[in-house]
Amino acid sequence: MLDHEHQPVPDTRAPLIPRILGEWRTLALLGGPILVAQIAQMANGVIDTVMAGHASAEDLAAVGIGSSIWMPLFLFFMGLLGALQPIISGYNGARAVQKIMPATWQGLYIGAISSAIMILLVINVRPVFNMMNLDTQTSDIAEGYLDAFAWGVPFMLLMVALRGLTDGLGHTRVIMAFSVLGTLINLPLNWALIYGKFGLPEMGGIGCGWATAISNAIAAVAMVFYLNRSPVYKHFHLIADWVKPDPENIRYILRIGLPIGFTIFVEASMFSVIALFLAPLGPVVVAGHQIALNVTSLLFMLPLSIGMALTLRVAFLVGANTPATAHLLSRSSLLLASATALVFAVTLFLFAGPIAGLYTSDRQVQEVTTLLLKYAAVFQIADVIQVSCISALRGYKDTRIPMFIMLFSFWGVGMPLGYVLTFTDALVAAMGAPGFWVGITAGLATAALLLGTRLFLYTR
Repeated sequence: MLDHEHQPVPDTRAPLIPRILGEWRTLALLGGPILVAQIAQMANGVIDTVMAGHASAEDLAAVGIGSSIWMPLFLFFMGLLGALQPIISGYNGARAVQKIMPATWQGLYIGAISSAIMILLVINVRPVFNMMNLDTQTSDIAEGYLDAFAWGVPFMLLMVALRGLTDGLGHTRVIMAFSVLGTLINLPLNWALIYGKFGLPEMGGIGCGWATAISNAIAAVAMVFYLNRSPVYKHFHLIADWVKPDPENIRYILRIGLPIGFTIFVEASMFSVIALFLAPLGPVVVAGHQIALNVTSLLFMLPLSIGMALTLRVAFLVGANTPATAHLLSRSSLLLASATALVFAVTLFLFAGPIAGLYTSDRQVQEVTTLLLKYAAVFQIADVIQVSCISALRGYKDTRIPMFIMLFSFWGVGMPLGYVLTFTDALVAAMGAPGFWVGITAGLATAALLLGTRLFLYTR
């Protein structure tokens, strides 16, 4: 069947090493397009920041503040809808084709409700800005940016829901293509709407919101059109296979998806809180921290993409009733993750100075960044291993206990330890910003150990 194009059913009689290498090759085929899609989505943020920064300092600040409000919300709903990928991949492995479109439609209903909630939150931010004591000009631009951005929210979440279908069928190139399309549209639209080109009004940072909304709308409509017209999806008719809301199916998706969304939100909020805690240490420290965080976030795209592919593949193998291969892949992926982490760690440790120099010419910021990147080298190892473990567990649709593990690891270990090391002399002399990186690393190491133990119990 066409839906097994990138998800071959394994030959369990093959020797061990060829089986492992074959599974790693499948991960690469699934994960490569996911990586390109992730980078394309990151590029939108870079484009917005650079272009708004050239408009004015107020526009840059407003877009940054607006993004910091909608991004955690989007990540939560993206995680919630992320349950569709292992669910549909499992149906695909079991060849239960009749269950795929009903699951997709329940995801679309969840996406519609999520859109309404997210829109209500992002267009009612004035009280938040008042609490932040923002100056009037910046808050007006940020509010205008979010009001414009809100028009694109349904299209963003529509694409996330449809990604459950395409990724679940092993066609990860589809979301890659439409993510790249959205980025290519966003670039000229930003230029035209921010600076007032082609007879359009000069909108500054507010133009970023409109550009993002329009590019998301075009990409989502194009994706729907493709799914309805492409011969690849002739077995899955998005419109013709419409089904009514099914409360039981919706509850099933939410039971898996809510812990994923909450886990992602907890992690994203932790880094936001750390940035606020570091603010009293001055702009040099904050700048160095942000650069180090940006570098690690960029490197994290590779293990994250492999992890998302791992979720799809494990769910497929479980659905195909080949649990032995699912267990083999889950465990062997830790070797792959460890090798990736080691390469990243060595790279960061040896080239911390030159990497810092690429981001800033300020000598003091370079020194802080170089120091933090050396701590980030150790951070990478724990981070890559934990994301591999939690991704494999999501393939088994085990999301609730991992959520509590991550909550404990981040807010029970990482944040308290980081605060103590940064600001107090309770354990060692106050370390400043490196203290939070040590705390985060300890939290991630805790998560890696506990998630690894849980994965081992699943794959005994």
